[in-house]
Amino acid sequence: MDKRPIGIFDSGVGGLTVCKAIEEILPHEHIIYFGDTARFPYGTRSHETVIRYSREITDYLTSRNTKMIVIACNTASAVALETLKRENSIPVIGVIEAGARAACSRRRGDIIGVIGTRATINSESYVKAIKKINSAIKVIQQQATIFVSLTEEGWVDDQITQMVAKKYLQHLYDADVRTLILGCTHFPLLKKTINSVYPDLDLIDTGVEIAYEVEAILKEKNLENSDGSRNIELYASDISETLQRLKEVFFGNNSTNIQKLIIDSKI
Repeated sequence: MDKRPIGIFDSGVGGLTVCKAIEEILPHEHIIYFGDTARFPYGTRSHETVIRYSREITDYLTSRNTKMIVIACNTASAVALETLKRENSIPVIGVIEAGARAACSRRRGDIIGVIGTRATINSESYVKAIKKINSAIKVIQQQATIFVSLTEEGWVDDQITQMVAKKYLQHLYDADVRTLILGCTHFPLLKKTINSVYPDLDLIDTGVEIAYEVEAILKEKNLENSDGSRNIELYASDISETLQRLKEVFFGNNSTNIQKLIIDSKI
């Protein structure tokens, strides 16, 4: 039994979907979550800057004696994962490979769709991850950046969001996409709305998939904490109304509070 915490970080608030999924699947684990909301979004930053931010956060999390680091940010997963793996002795995993593996195993036919922010789509990280698993699979991508704003406004079950879903996804659906990766940590909040428009789309929730991978790695490496009590620490570099609202969506208005924490290269 290993009582050390799991460290999770994201560039903003969307990583709370990953944090919640891990908490539900592994309720006995101690979780430390950090959202870098003051420096959000990472998608507009250079690769050098994203790696620097990711190193700074990882340094803080490892200083808290974490047993694993989960990168809940698609941009940081695409840019910084290999660097952080190289530089740390504990397991470091990202959302992209987990989502790609789940989509390949659950796909219907040889086409997989991916939606994400413009930065994630332009990086083609999901395309590369999927092709590495099965080069015969066709991948159709679509940036869906407005979905981020809609979730942060709380319009997750709104007629406007349904209209945007049709605008973004109709051409993917017409191209026979029936397996769709939600390639942004905000997007799982829109599963119900997307499926109300396209009920036969199999939506790959990368938060859930990475939670299962965390579970498997902990078992494989004998790092599980099987009898701990619920213990979640939430930190952010800037605490906004959006962050507070999403915290309440996932964890309720209870004793799980968000604390402000500034992380920089001095740590």
